[in-house]
Amino acid sequence: MTRHLHFVLGLAVVLCGASQPFSRVYAQERFASPVPRQVYSESLAEQEKELESSPLMLRFAASRKKLAADPYRPAYHFVSPESQMNDPNGLCFWQGRWHLFYQAYPADKFPKPEQLRERLLQAHWGHAVSEDLVHWRDLPYALYPGVEKVCASGGTVVEKDRVVAFYPGWEAGQMVAVAKDPLLLNWQKLGGKPVPAPVSGDSCIWKEGDTYYGLIGSRTLLASQNLTDWTLRNGKFLGSASFPIDDGSCPTFLPIGDKHLLLLFSHARGGQYLLGDYDQKGFQFKPYEQGRFNHGTVAPGGVHAPSAAADGKGGVINILNINDGKHSDDWDQILSLAQRLNLGPDKRLRIEPVESITALRGNHQQVGKTVLPANQEVVLSAIQGSAMELEFEIDPQMSRWVQLNVLRSPNAEEQTSITFYNYDRKLAFWYETKSEVCLDGSRSSTLPDVWPRPPEHVVAERGPAEPLKFRVFIDRSVVEVFVNGKQYLAMRVYPGRKDSLGVSLRAQGQNAVLKQLDAWQMKPIWPQS
Repeated sequence: MTRHLHFVLGLAVVLCGASQPFSRVYAQERFASPVPRQVYSESLAEQEKELESSPLMLRFAASRKKLAADPYRPAYHFVSPESQMNDPNGLCFWQGRWHLFYQAYPADKFPKPEQLRERLLQAHWGHAVSEDLVHWRDLPYALYPGVEKVCASGGTVVEKDRVVAFYPGWEAGQMVAVAKDPLLLNWQKLGGKPVPAPVSGDSCIWKEGDTYYGLIGSRTLLASQNLTDWTLRNGKFLGSASFPIDDGSCPTFLPIGDKHLLLLFSHARGGQYLLGDYDQKGFQFKPYEQGRFNHGTVAPGGVHAPSAAADGKGGVINILNINDGKHSDDWDQILSLAQRLNLGPDKRLRIEPVESITALRGNHQQVGKTVLPANQEVVLSAIQGSAMELEFEIDPQMSRWVQLNVLRSPNAEEQTSITFYNYDRKLAFWYETKSEVCLDGSRSSTLPDVWPRPPEHVVAERGPAEPLKFRVFIDRSVVEVFVNGKQYLAMRVYPGRKDSLGVSLRAQGQNAVLKQLDAWQMKPIWPQS
């Protein structure tokens, strides 16, 4: 867990054959949650039928409908059906579906806005399911506080006949929970209590042969063969890596191609990754590259914690949460689009949105090859929207920078800018400077209650003949940018004007050439007001 705090799972249930309200609270559940819960049947058909009349599902649907009136609620990014949310947890693929868990804060016990801090100290694991990583469906809370005060951030491992969750429980210890049913609705904490472990904290889990491994933070590796007894295997899992990772929260460790990837969160640096080699005999990870999903401070509006799972094709699916920059009593963070991470031929990470995102493309417009005259803004008057995908290629030629502006008001009182600083050629006899891409939301809003995010900068190295390609996703209060499939930038933005919908391009100093731009209006996945 991160931002507000770090959280854990929890749900003590007695499994039986038919759906029933959860009315029994174990004596040891000193932090029992008042949120409605029930035990579901063990067949998919029965579960689907029971969900139709579930009080919690009906509540979620009503909440989504009510909150849809907020102009900053995303149309096609995942956001909690009710209340605030935080880290994604335990992403996994089970019986043909992707399951996403996340830190959730139901307001049952602390409904008033001034009780937000208390609410955040009763974290549950929220739950959603998808067949394509794009269209998400709410499911009931998966894990509830009970013996633990907070269900903090952890991971899952999928086995043939069950899914195992491994996470820290505040004021209890390290927790293990298992589920076997089709939609992962019925979770049981192992033994109904914490497992004996030498340490506890944000964690992930995997299995090698008949041994489970639990990574606590980025350095402490535990091992177990029965999930109940854990021993310290290596207290220096990360070895002597000199990369600045700070606290190393929300870890996920998994193979990618012939290498291994450690995704984590730093409270100082945001979401990041380490790529390297895993010594399975010495139980030590030796990274050779570090990269960031967040290129500035964590807040306001920055990219937060990752949760990832293997995609079955040698790559990794990754989802992050993105902080807010404007207070709301009703909701705050959102999750990024699902990303596919894989290795390039240079053994460096590649980052792209999942291919299935194209299913949301609606009305399409295209701008063909266009000269961008120096020092003139070219407004693409036919292309407007607050929920769009833009895909374009630019030849910067000898321009000093080339800029795309989105969510632009007619006179540029508001706009969010993506700028390529064209340093591909040597600047002077003494210096060589690498080209950069900057995502700048400093003029994205004129509202007095928005905290604008400082510009994000990332190096954008290109080969001699490599084109400059962007994919930009705009969704009301978030902008995500993918550069040449190598770099990712994102931030929250809150345009205050209803006419901040425009798109423009500009080349500075000398001409540039727009090779082609495609724009799609994106279909919503959530109810619309």
